[in-house]
Amino acid sequence: MARKTASDDLLAPVTLAVGQEDLLLDRAVREVVAAARAADADTDVRDLTPDRLQPGTLAELTSPSLFAERKVVVVRDAQDLSADTVKDVKAYLGAPAEEITLVLLHAGGAKGKGLLDAARKAGAREVACPRMTKPADRLAFVRGEFRAAGRSATPEACQALVDSIGSDLRELASAVSQLTADIEGTIDEAVVGRYYTGRAEASSFAVADRAVEGRAVEALEALRWSLSTGVAPVLITSALAQGVRAIGKLQSSPNARPADLGMPPWKINQVRQQMRGWTPDGVSVALRAVAAADAGVKGGGDDPEYALEKAVVTIARAARSRGRS
Repeated sequence: MARKTASDDLLAPVTLAVGQEDLLLDRAVREVVAAARAADADTDVRDLTPDRLQPGTLAELTSPSLFAERKVVVVRDAQDLSADTVKDVKAYLGAPAEEITLVLLHAGGAKGKGLLDAARKAGAREVACPRMTKPADRLAFVRGEFRAAGRSATPEACQALVDSIGSDLRELASAVSQLTADIEGTIDEAVVGRYYTGRAEASSFAVADRAVEGRAVEALEALRWSLSTGVAPVLITSALAQGVRAIGKLQSSPNARPADLGMPPWKINQVRQQMRGWTPDGVSVALRAVAAADAGVKGGGDDPEYALEKAVVTIARAARSRGRS
């Protein structure tokens, strides 16, 4: 979930939401708007993109009103504001208006860093909204969603949900919402399986798991299902690469600690099961197949689907290089 720093006062004069995770950025805005409307049901909300915030616009929006109305001004993609508009925002930060909350959404990074630093120096309430690229982050997000809903879910259920849904936080949040609305009591892995089996089988990681286990027919079925449900080919090649690399890592360092391998314990246990039958030569062959497929789906070939099918078959054969049945 988004992490808050500085003041947790939702009606602080300035809120700075930093990051590139759209769901968390939108939530940061919704929280402020909800708090403002709880204080004043007639709160005026202005949601602006850089092209709509011209020099002088902020001054107009934040000028005193005859009716002293409460207002929330949201500025999206603040890192893309023009130099003149940035000057306006910085000037406003030095003397924010009463009854007005300014919400700046900034991607972070070097672009527009001057504005970011100025907002922090002015004491803005800050909400961190980092993009969640690691499976462990998404798992923590799901656990947090269940906690926020006041519900209990087993660790296996949370993991199954991440494996089934994938990396889209909006879909993960929606899945948690659906489960908590439909199911009473503790949510376990069996419940997640009933709701999301089809999604799990269609995921890019399901394709990779079946391939590295040497189950070519099932891997091809999962591949075709994934493509038919709109999974991007580049996500599938990425999952294949992760699956093969994990086997290579564990094969070369079988006694390494989870932290050294960059994998949680549950993943290491899964890979130990999958790596039976693999040889170092097989890993090399599989990695070359993944590289060829990656080039194929990124424009190096005429048929991305064929490139993926070829990679899946090659990986499955490599997994059976010791005659695994």
